[in-house]
Amino acid sequence: MPDTKEKISALIITYNEMGYIQKCIDSIDFADEIIVVDSYSTDGTYQYLSEHPKVKVIQHEFVNYTAQKSFALTQASHDWVLFLDADEVVTNKLKKEIKDKAKKESDHCAYWFYRKFMFQNRRLHFSGWQTDKNYRLFRKSKARFCNKKIVHETLVVNGTSGILQEKLVHFCYKNYNDYKQKMLKYGRLKAKEAFYKEKKFYYLPLIFKPMWKFFHNYVLRLGFLDGKKGITVCYLNALGDYERYKELKRLWKKNELAHYLAMP
Repeated sequence: MPDTKEKISALIITYNEMGYIQKCIDSIDFADEIIVVDSYSTDGTYQYLSEHPKVKVIQHEFVNYTAQKSFALTQASHDWVLFLDADEVVTNKLKKEIKDKAKKESDHCAYWFYRKFMFQNRRLHFSGWQTDKNYRLFRKSKARFCNKKIVHETLVVNGTSGILQEKLVHFCYKNYNDYKQKMLKYGRLKAKEAFYKEKKFYYLPLIFKPMWKFFHNYVLRLGFLDGKKGITVCYLNALGDYERYKELKRLWKKNELAHYLAMP
């Protein structure tokens, strides 16, 4: 029988990912090309990637996650794209499943991946992450990133989607401060997204949304079963929501001030 497998472009975006990116790159050595778009890292990430024999690295200014990933997508030479975050690792079993799906007569044009969330080097089983999944493998010709999202980017797929059985390993939590800064950054970007959509600021969401987020993940999504790790992650995720509404308040105040100063 003729070989129906097609070539795969592996894509990653990075900014200061030393400690993560090495494992990620090593786990995708089966890809036919590995392209990394770096946002001018200052921790040695760019130097590491530029010296890696299997990696093509491009430096590109970061505006938001959707814009950066859309730019990276234009760099891919092949139709099948494996798009990973720098803190994700493909296991050997998942590697085989990816190669089996990336073929001419594939059942679908995009595939969801479930993820195992790693708290440092130990798995977090609950805390809202147990059903976490993302698109990671898809045909470039059948998908695009929605330009209305600037954080937690959304892939728009023109065709059917499947779900892979094996899970992607997600090393998101390196230490407390690293994860905290990540949640605060996401919160501010979500605020900008809401502001651009002209969503008004109200005090009730600022007070109650973070409380609900913590309760939902820690109690309803069984975060308490993760022990101290669950408390930490659920609290920081709720802090991200607090930052979102606090930043939205700041943006509207800044907007009102600008209008006031522009008045004759």
